[in-house]
Amino acid sequence: MTVVDTEEFVVLLDEQGRQVGTAPKVSVHHQDTPLHLGFSCYLLDGDGRVLLTRRALVKRTWPGVWTNSCCGHPGPGEPIEEAVRRRAHHELGLRIEEPVCVLPDFRYHAVAADGTAENEICPVFVARADGPVRPAADEVMDWRWVRWQELRAAAELPWSISPWAAVQIPLLHDTGAVG
Repeated sequence: MTVVDTEEFVVLLDEQGRQVGTAPKVSVHHQDTPLHLGFSCYLLDGDGRVLLTRRALVKRTWPGVWTNSCCGHPGPGEPIEEAVRRRAHHELGLRIEEPVCVLPDFRYHAVAADGTAENEICPVFVARADGPVRPAADEVMDWRWVRWQELRAAAELPWSISPWAAVQIPLLHDTGAVG
């Protein structure tokens, strides 16, 4: 029997956004999280609604918090668009075609109540989704299709959504990519 290594790795970055190494995902999120590469994605349905998800309670960072449709980390050498598709399928059971990067230079640092920090260069994507949402229980505990105006209102109350989404939503509105 062959054992498959399923440990996820993230791409570590320097201050200029250049790759400087990799690290196991389970080891990077703590009080002094190193800068690493992530992504966020906002999925739209045929009616122009945005999929809002609530992170599962077992998530290491921001458990139980409402946020964008899906997010994650590309693996070493993985094209980021492929990582977006992989995570949309893994987290939500959705297949997406062409994720479009609308905020390529988005970067954030946020600290959760327990002291765990996020520290990412996090390009933001928008994509169309088709089919029923079938969330993975260890990733998503709840979800809703919402109108863009509802999501914009949530960003006005930053305690109601993840810190990265609270910053991304007004920027997305400014690009005209959503809404």
